[in-house]
Amino acid sequence: MRLISFDIDGTMTFGDPPGHITPDVVRRAKDLGYVVGSCSDRTIGEQTALWRAAEIEVDFMSLKHRLDDVKQRFEVTHYLHIGDTDTDFWVAQRAGFAFLWIHQVPNDGTHDWLQAHPLIDLS
Repeated sequence: MRLISFDIDGTMTFGDPPGHITPDVVRRAKDLGYVVGSCSDRTIGEQTALWRAAEIEVDFMSLKHRLDDVKQRFEVTHYLHIGDTDTDFWVAQRAGFAFLWIHQVPNDGTHDWLQAHPLIDLS
């Protein structure tokens, strides 16, 4: 089992500014059995409202600086945080997560990369 943490602003299409990861990508990750959620500078209430509006029930939401708490809550084989800022990179490193820059994620609307990216597909 693997876990993917998504930053919101600059990463998700519903962020401010918008990124290019769509809610369908998150749904696909859930369908593939990934533990998914968000770690953001936004409050938990704001994250909850955004995921509700996207009609996705995520497994976790956390403040960005508490990413290490997410790792303690879930025992999985791989931890990945996707984001767009140096802060995302830093908190991921500090928490022991692999990190993927948003510009490294294909923006063609497909979600084939979920199984093909070396940081995600560790089988």
